[in-house]
Amino acid sequence: MTNGPRYAIYYASEADSELDRFGKQLLGYDAYTGEQLSFPEGIVQKMPDWRDLTQDPRKYGFHATLKAPLILAPGRTEAALMAACEGFADTARPLPVIEPVVDSISGFVALVPAAPSAELAQLADDCVRAFDVFRAPLTAEDRGRRQPADLTPRQREHLDRWGYPYVMEDFRFHMTLTGRLAAGRRAAVLAMLRESFSAIGLKTLTIDRIAVFRQADANSRFRVINSWKLRIE
Repeated sequence: MTNGPRYAIYYASEADSELDRFGKQLLGYDAYTGEQLSFPEGIVQKMPDWRDLTQDPRKYGFHATLKAPLILAPGRTEAALMAACEGFADTARPLPVIEPVVDSISGFVALVPAAPSAELAQLADDCVRAFDVFRAPLTAEDRGRRQPADLTPRQREHLDRWGYPYVMEDFRFHMTLTGRLAAGRRAAVLAMLRESFSAIGLKTLTIDRIAVFRQADANSRFRVINSWKLRIE
């Protein structure tokens, strides 16, 4: 991977909202400020290796992917990406509303919709298409990192066309809370996180924002550099 900045378009709840506080405290990282945070009281007592279990998502901050991390294509600039995001956010659209639940997905635990949402799938598709002009082509190294032999034929097509395999029909909205867990750990971690999430009483979630996250180099964490509220249709 080129050791330069990468950009991603993510959904991130508004800074210091109840959901933002829930996610950033569990990950121990605030992507809006770049600060490392203490974990919620008692969590390390229940799970002494919690820092290790959250190491992978901590690098990215609490988010849901809409356009996966990319390196800017030649001739494309950060300022132009910001302008494109502003224009995208100002385009009226129906805003997805989901029932958020904590569940296991592909071996890790995340906040996911309780049921599919056509509006959410459309928003994700629109983001993938709208911002692809800013993406530099995948290098052979980056493509190999995605382990294409383990992907379905359709996912390999997505990888080659869009630079990321889990788009369009293979998109699954998720706000990651842990790294991949050993099978024997999942039930206990899932139960603990469901209990933590139930305490904030969030029954519906409107996906009403996009944010640009930037990773300065391969050793850095992603940080929010700008965000926009989506215009409702």
